[in-house]
Amino acid sequence: MIQMFHVHKTYQKDIHALVDVSINVRAGEFFIINGPSGAGKTTLLKVLMGIEPFDKGEIIVNGRNLNRLRKSKLPYLRREIGVVFQDFKLLDRLTVYDNIALVLKVIGMREKEIKRKVRYIAWQVGLYDKLFLTPPKLSGGEKQRAAIARALVNEPRLVLADEPTGNLDPIMASDIMQLLSEINASGTTILMATHNPELMAQYGERGIHLDKGRVTGEFISKSLI
Repeated sequence: MIQMFHVHKTYQKDIHALVDVSINVRAGEFFIINGPSGAGKTTLLKVLMGIEPFDKGEIIVNGRNLNRLRKSKLPYLRREIGVVFQDFKLLDRLTVYDNIALVLKVIGMREKEIKRKVRYIAWQVGLYDKLFLTPPKLSGGEKQRAAIARALVNEPRLVLADEPTGNLDPIMASDIMQLLSEINASGTTILMATHNPELMAQYGERGIHLDKGRVTGEFISKSLI
């Protein structure tokens, strides 16, 4: 699903965001990148999405080699990936329905099919009765559920989640992690970045510890040993 081989990423010549990073994320896994702020977690996710270029190494995502992928093909790669951000990135002027539907409208899907998909995913994440509210009227947990619905509505094989519980209280964070777990159990691969080692221990199947751009350790769930 994801393979990174000896990847390096440097900003401004002397800021080493990623240093010789190698990971192998298998299809269907819940893989966690754990590390403090500034460790390189977000940079790693941006590199995988093709948002940030990398200096050295090789990356393969969903069978696509990013080293050889033309810029014109990047939108096709991104359609195969759902992304969940810490700060939700919802448009406040749009309803929950329209926020979720936006990605489907961009790719030219018919309105009837959009309606079916949006209503189904909203029901899945527990937001069916909130579809016609705007984000300012939602709680933090509901906003993150809307963001997750948006990430899933195009049925991606892979979801990248960047600190999805970072702005939530413990109860809401637990609800979101349970939702991500259920999504993973249905067959979707999840790669999540978090500063919280407890989330890695509780939810991750495998993972790495990242610090100052370097892999400083690996994790494997006791259930897999």
